[in-house]
Amino acid sequence: MSKKKKLNSLSDLGGFVYSTNDQERFHQYADDFQEEELAPNQQKLEAHFSTKGRGGKVVTVVKGFVGTEEALKDLGKMLKTKCGVGGSVKEGEIIIQGNIRDKVIKILQDAGYKVKRVGG
Repeated sequence: MSKKKKLNSLSDLGGFVYSTNDQERFHQYADDFQEEELAPNQQKLEAHFSTKGRGGKVVTVVKGFVGTEEALKDLGKMLKTKCGVGGSVKEGEIIIQGNIRDKVIKILQDAGYKVKRVGG
């Protein structure tokens, strides 16, 4: 049996706030959590090869992007278009179908990103 974590204060809940006030506007705090977008030459990306959790299907995963979700989606779309394959953007990672890591690295380097090949 696992032990349950004892809650000593509201901060133990992870900063979650609940309000019954219909007039409260939480979007005013959204600017405090904006991710700063780095220039491509300051980005340090990693290109991984993976089959884990994908039913044996091979994918190339790009990790380490620092920036907005919108910019990450744009980069993912550019990679999918130039490689001519499918893929997705999930949880801060760009997932490209197939073992095309070298091609992805070349495209990213041509766009000005610093890319490191990780794994076999």
